[in-house]
Amino acid sequence: MKLSEIAAHINAELIGDGATEIHSIAALEQAGPGQLSFLSNAKYLQEFESTRAAAVIVPKGVESDRLTLLRSKDSYYAFAQAMVLLHGHRRHPHVGIHPRANVDPTATIGENTVIYPGVFVGPRARIGRDCILYPNAVIYDECVLGDRVIIHAGTVIGVDGFGYATHAGVHHKIPQAGNVTIGDDVEIGANCTIARGALVNTVIGAGTKIDGLGMIGHGATIGPGCMIVAQVGIAGSTTVGKYVTMGGQVAITGHLTIGDGATLAGRSAVMTDIEPKATVMGMPAMPVSHARRVYVAFSRLPELVDRVKRLERNAEPPSDGDDKD
Repeated sequence: MKLSEIAAHINAELIGDGATEIHSIAALEQAGPGQLSFLSNAKYLQEFESTRAAAVIVPKGVESDRLTLLRSKDSYYAFAQAMVLLHGHRRHPHVGIHPRANVDPTATIGENTVIYPGVFVGPRARIGRDCILYPNAVIYDECVLGDRVIIHAGTVIGVDGFGYATHAGVHHKIPQAGNVTIGDDVEIGANCTIARGALVNTVIGAGTKIDGLGMIGHGATIGPGCMIVAQVGIAGSTTVGKYVTMGGQVAITGHLTIGDGATLAGRSAVMTDIEPKATVMGMPAMPVSHARRVYVAFSRLPELVDRVKRLERNAEPPSDGDDKD
């Protein structure tokens, strides 16, 4: 495509020759003639200055005396649009339900949904239209998926929640009578587990994205628009608000409330409710400004211990044997 066509499609300001032909997109350090690249983070300015790309998508205010630029208010989103335009999404090798998938006859499958080999869809499950279920995904009985949901390989939706009543030293299984309900436009990565609720449904809100190896406990509610990175574990009956971001390996104990717009840094161990729009980090999780002071002090702990020992030695009173008066 010509750069002028790409610029019009992504609503970017073209600075340079719009007749240049572009055949693909590449990273700044790898791009060459005929390729488009992008800059969305100032840490890559050095690569931007030396790139051989035919043109670069950049934020407003970025200048260059040698490169053709496509300026955008949101350069990363513009890059995403250009990627779809030039490369498109994955093309599936078949349409509909693959013969080697196992779909219960009582399940409902919407139009244009693609189900790969090895997928199991249980009794009375409902799957919306334009969904994609990759190989070996499992949808247990009575679970509900909205429209345009993507479930990657090996993920299990609707496994029994981890619920037991311990009596006389024996763990007795509690029936899990709820289901899992997933909203529209949700994407769940590979090898995740979403447990069904015991009495209430486990809910994943519309537009939420969950990376691989995540675990969502029974009866949890995840609001719309959340971003949950790899290996996050959320215990049962926790309520997560809308547009919450969780870094990798965040762990959240049960029966908590995470407020709208909160950000949980990677490896945070969340043991109390989190206020809306708060940013927390650490184990246990604490406000980020406080956590930074804690970790600075922690890194100096050996030095501080030595200082305390010196102060204690200097403060010790002389022994009876040292008193000559």
